Amino acid sequence: MNNQAPGLHEKMSRLRIRRLMNQLVLGMISIISAAVFFIILFLLYMIVRKGLPDIDTHFLIGLPEEIDAGGGIGPFLWNSIYILALSLLLSLPLGIGAGIFLAEYAPNNRTMEWVRAAIESLASVPSIVFGLFGYALFVEYFQIGVTILGASITLALLNLPVLARVSEEAIAAVPSAWREASFALGATKAQTIVKTVLPAAMKGILTGISLVACRAFGESAIILLVGGTSSSGEMWDFHLLSEGATLPVHLWYIQSEALVADAQQIADKTSALLVLMVLFLSFIIRFPLWLKQRKKRY
Repeated sequence: MNNQAPGLHEKMSRLRIRRLMNQLVLGMISIISAAVFFIILFLLYMIVRKGLPDIDTHFLIGLPEEIDAGGGIGPFLWNSIYILALSLLLSLPLGIGAGIFLAEYAPNNRTMEWVRAAIESLASVPSIVFGLFGYALFVEYFQIGVTILGASITLALLNLPVLARVSEEAIAAVPSAWREASFALGATKAQTIVKTVLPAAMKGILTGISLVACRAFGESAIILLVGGTSSSGEMWDFHLLSEGATLPVHLWYIQSEALVADAQQIADKTSALLVLMVLFLSFIIRFPLWLKQRKKRY
């Protein structure tokens, strides 16, 4: 017993040291996370507090002014929503479909490894490169000028690699036992994917959709090169060949070249609106998932 006491004491000492180190590391991570959270919150507050109180209905749907003060951002706000909707309409079926193919149907060979490597490389390409490609394709080759159509397709190309990769990872994370159980009940491959795999992977897929949607809404390089720096000057313009300047591009223009007397006020309000719109987009996309989880709890 006396020989075992020193060894037991040494083990207890090591256990206490490990617990202490665990608490120290956990405390450091908590402090860093809280610091990052409050820094982001402070930055958002500094952006929003200047412009949010002055935003009104006329600013949101009014037409912009070239020289006089008091103009609105209606066409630019509409272009932002319209181009985002068109780009998602093009990219979501293709991106999620590519993710389903890579996770469920693609063979495990060298060709698919090259395909995955190419998708990952495209997902990390700067948006200015896609903008230059869109400019060369739509403005130079097809000679349709800077348009909503060109900006939407180019934004869709920007979204595709991210959507495909995120969808593949989310689908691959679904346990294989779930697929086997579905097959055991007589379901086909397609039925298993639609009714079992996709609902289980929906959380990850919606996260990817939220990321690409918020990124596309705040994109400026592609719009600047392919969509232009101005609008048609009309609200609710559905014409695909109209110029498609969006809120980020309008913000850049206001800050750099605008002649209106209240340029700084317009910039402050536009910045606040951009932040709120991105937060609203993220909430709207993830809201069905939160609603579904809440129903499961009750």
